[in-house]
Amino acid sequence: MEQLKLAALDPEDLAVLSAQVQDAVLKVGDIRYLPAEGRLVIAMNRFAWDKTESGAKSQHERRRAALSFARISDLKAQNIRQDARDAVLSLLAVEYVPDEAPAGRINLLFAGGATLSFAVECIEAQLADLGAAWETGSKPHHTLD
Repeated sequence: MEQLKLAALDPEDLAVLSAQVQDAVLKVGDIRYLPAEGRLVIAMNRFAWDKTESGAKSQHERRRAALSFARISDLKAQNIRQDARDAVLSLLAVEYVPDEAPAGRINLLFAGGATLSFAVECIEAQLADLGAAWETGSKPHHTLD
């Protein structure tokens, strides 16, 4: 069983990490903000894009994974009901908006217009699979407007 482990320290690394968490699903209750530590940790079920063969109609897989960010502050949520802990979010992308390098903001963009946004001193993110994969018969598909 190969488990994915990635670290992101610059915008290019973060783009790779973003591609690996695209279409991950999670519950609002899976988001943990630790302000005293300056850390955000999110447990998710990521679609294993790294295991998908293009054009193949085979089974696809999802994996339980943890995405974490360090050196963060000023966490803001938009269109996320924090009291609805069982509400499901679908992560579309992770984007970095530079400020005074290496500082900036990271935005987690979810389907339906939900967003988590936070300031970072610098990019310091990690993604790690937490266990075995399970099969899913469907591959996420996005129509372009």
